[in-house]
Amino acid sequence: MELVPSELGLATRREAPTIAAMSRDYVERGLRWRWRVPAIENLIASSDTVVLCARVPTSRGKSIAGFGIMQYTLEEAHLILLAVRPRMRRRGLARDMLAWLEKTADTAGIRKIALEVRERNSGAREFYRKQGYRSGPSIPRYYDGIETAVRMAKKLR
Repeated sequence: MELVPSELGLATRREAPTIAAMSRDYVERGLRWRWRVPAIENLIASSDTVVLCARVPTSRGKSIAGFGIMQYTLEEAHLILLAVRPRMRRRGLARDMLAWLEKTADTAGIRKIALEVRERNSGAREFYRKQGYRSGPSIPRYYDGIETAVRMAKKLR
């Protein structure tokens, strides 16, 4: 697939409905919809969280092709959500967003990034592995008490 020119930048409050819908459709599919518009708006407003969007040109301006949300503590960051629209996948957007978020974490002095991914999502697990994340323990019933997660982490320093 051809690479698509994208612009990475912080999300705005008006983009919260699009991000929430993408989370519901691409990340939380088959689960209770947790990341609704008010929750995304809170993350956008939080000084401890970065909500990043990958925007691509369209005939009507720019459209969100993907997003990533990372929450920061003093020494560790947690990748909460990362999603790319299906028609935009395999074009480097997820990799670019993750690299941007990692660079931001490293600049802030963060030592480690952690995330959870569905155990049965082998494509996502392989993507993170290729980006330097290592698999950790499985967490039974992590997602809504029904689905197992695998914790993954990457040391930055």
